[in-house]
Amino acid sequence: MPYAGTCVVAAVLVATEPYTFVSRRVEAVEVDLGGIPGDRHHGLTRPAGSREPMYPRGTPIRNRRQLSAVSVEECAAIADGLGLDAVLPEWLGANLLIKGLPELTRLPAGARLLFPSGAGLVCEGENRPCRHPGEVLAALHPLYPEREALPVRFVQVARGRRGIVLSVERPGRIAQGDRVRIWLPR
Repeated sequence: MPYAGTCVVAAVLVATEPYTFVSRRVEAVEVDLGGIPGDRHHGLTRPAGSREPMYPRGTPIRNRRQLSAVSVEECAAIADGLGLDAVLPEWLGANLLIKGLPELTRLPAGARLLFPSGAGLVCEGENRPCRHPGEVLAALHPLYPEREALPVRFVQVARGRRGIVLSVERPGRIAQGDRVRIWLPR
């Protein structure tokens, strides 16, 4: 069942530097079944971490975090909640910035994001906030009141607004300006 709203890719981003999760904007990407080639989250598998306590840390598991998406509207709400002028998707390590879906984080697991090229991504669930983006925000805002508390404040304010993680179901091109069709699971 398709989502009735109109969504558009406002930005495409990649994180290619090995020392940081912070992403940078590009015009377009070609996704394969492992995600975005060259991106730090690319791969069919990844090592289990703190989010998978049921497995020993480092155990290879299916990569459900190949890409992440945030919305323009939720980034603005996070910025407002933190008293900042803006929270950019780069600072969150996002791969896609979506405009026109103000409650992107509420998409259910199994929802599909479909692109004009035929590329299809599957929502694997909410991208739960962690302290790392808050640490980036603290470094970028040295005059922020109680700057040392910003990582914890980010987690509190971003909860339910941090976007989603996705896996690639069908390879293809994703570009800035693409219209996105959302198919919801029954």
